[in-house]
Order: sequence, then C-alpha cells, then structure tokens
Amino acid sequence: MKKRSLILVVGAIAILAAAGFVTRTSWMGGSTNAQGPQRPRTVSVELAKAERKSVPVDVDANGTVTPISSVALKSRLETTIVAVHFEDGARVNEGDLLFTLDSRQIDAQIEQAEGVLARDQAQLEGAQRDLRRFTDLVGKGATTQVNVDNARTQSDILAGSIKANQAALDNLKVQKSYTMIRAPFSGRISVANVKVGNFVRPADTTPLAVINQMAPVYVTFAVPQRVLVDLRESMAKGVSSVTATIPGHQRSETGKVAMVENTVDATTGMVTVRGIMDNKNETLWPGTLVATKLVIRNEDSIVVPTVAVQRSQSGNFVFAVKDGVAKVQPVTVDRTSQGMSVISEGLAGGETVVVDGQLLLSDGTRVEARTKKAGA
Repeated sequence: MKKRSLILVVGAIAILAAAGFVTRTSWMGGSTNAQGPQRPRTVSVELAKAERKSVPVDVDANGTVTPISSVALKSRLETTIVAVHFEDGARVNEGDLLFTLDSRQIDAQIEQAEGVLARDQAQLEGAQRDLRRFTDLVGKGATTQVNVDNARTQSDILAGSIKANQAALDNLKVQKSYTMIRAPFSGRISVANVKVGNFVRPADTTPLAVINQMAPVYVTFAVPQRVLVDLRESMAKGVSSVTATIPGHQRSETGKVAMVENTVDATTGMVTVRGIMDNKNETLWPGTLVATKLVIRNEDSIVVPTVAVQRSQSGNFVFAVKDGVAKVQPVTVDRTSQGMSVISEGLAGGETVVVDGQLLLSDGTRVEARTKKAGA
C-alpha cells in the first residue's frame, strides 16, 4: 500500500511539471510575437474640403407677423343693418361695399333740406328783382333810398340763409354716405359681427368687422444690441435682408429691413427690428409666429462642415489630412451658419479635413477615405 501511494504521488508531480512547462512555453512564445514588428493601423474616415466662399453674417430670432394696416369697421349712425355684402373671411378690394345701413330717416331730412333751400332761392330771386326795381326808381326820383337799402339788406339775408341751408344739405349727404360702409384698403376681412336687422350705433365697443392688410406685411422681431451698429451700416448700404419662415414648413418670404426701434430695451439688451415682406401669395398670416433670419452682410470666409470641428481642453481643432496622415490642426471658430463653421484662424482654404471617424484618430494616424453614408 505504501509503495502504491508513493507511485501515485510521483505521477502527480510529473503531470504538474509537464503542465507548467507547456504553459511557460506558450507564454514565452506570445511574448516573442508581441515584441515583433507591427503594421501601422489605417482608419477609414469620411473627408471634406475647407472652402473659401461668401458666407452671410446673420442673426436668428423669433418674430411675429403684423399687418401694416388694420381697421375696425364701426357705424357712425344709430340705425339698422340692411345688407351685408361679403362672406366671412373673404378677400376684399379697396372701395368694395361691405355694409348697407338703413337711410330712410336721412333721406327724408335731405328732402326737407332741399325744399327749404329751394324756398330760400326763390325768395332771393324776388329780393333781387325788388332791388333792381328800386334802384331804377330811385334814379328817376320815384322812390326813396331807404327802399333800395331795405331791398339790398333782404337780398343779403336770403343769400346767407341759402349758404346755411346748403351747408345743412351737404352735411346730410355726408351722413347719408355713412350708411354705405366700404373697404378703405385691400385685404382680408374677418367674420361679420352683425347681421341683417341688427341695430348699431357709434358707442358700440364691438366692431362690425375687421380688415387686415395682407400684402405687404410687417415681421417684427428683436436682435441683440451688439449687432445694432453693423445693422445700421448695412441698411445705409442697402445690403441687409430679412427672411421669415413658418415653423414646420418650407414656405418663407424674404424682404428688407423697414425700421429699427429708436431705443434699446435696457432690461433685455435687445432692440426691436421690423422687416417688410411683399407677401403676394399670403404666405405669412397676421399674428403668426415665424422664424426670422436677419442677414446683415456677406463676407468671404473659410468654412468647413461643423461636424469636422472637435473640442478639447486646449480649444477647437480639426483633423487635417495630408499624404494619408491625419494631423491635429488647432482652429478658431468665428460663427456657424447652416451647418457650416466659419474658421477665422488655422486654415487657409483647400485643406482636407475629417468629418466622420474622429473617435479612432490621434495625431499622426494613417487614414483612408471612404464614401459618404447614405442620406448624409
């Protein structure tokens, strides 16, 4: 039994020694391979060119569409609506008849004034005949000068009365014109707040309807005061422009700066700017919130895709590729516009930069270009 146990122990020791030798050999072989020469790693990246082109200096802001002209139609008379001549929300032209009011009372007053005027004119003609007759008789000594003076006075009184009556008649005709309410300018009319048979009066707080001018229109927005000097200079040169886009849609209108507010809001440091748009197709609707882009001027600049610009503790940089090697190139970004970054320092234009795959790169990494991803 002791002999058998000794044999088992010796066999186990031999097996452990053989396993240790095999493990050491494998480890030594792996270390030899690790110390051998390696091929430089090549990273597949997407490339783009740094371009020199004209880039707008612009400011984005939220704006509101406001009509240039807006009028609330009201009655100048206490009377009744006889007819409504438009459909709610319709487009109306300047001079279109919108409401007809009851004018029977004014018509009767006009006829009365015309009758009084005709009576006074007849009396004036009689007084003038008497004046001519007395003038002839006084020359012949057949009447006194007193009769001539009285006839002249009566004629003058009637002439003044005719002027007063004529003025009263003209006033009634003006009042009569108020019974026909017309559009003062072209635009869109709101819902008619009164219908046929409603009684209206000047003291009513609710207008009969509201007309908003649709073309052209204003777009009002606010910009930081730091751009005020450049904006005023560009307005003097006539190079500034404003584009208003409806959020969620591609439809937009472009116009020019019409006005800059004469004061800066001290609480916000913003100044109100108003642009004017032709809006012939009525793209912009009064009261709509729009995204505005104020273009102050255009500058010749070097641009790269914004995705090419990387950030580190020491500042912005790009991976510039030359002879298949990516090098770290520090850059200074002036601003961004429409997915492009304007580079003020670090690039001269024409360089090839990496726009995708930067996470696998370091200074001096070899790269190869790959085709752009679908939809990029």
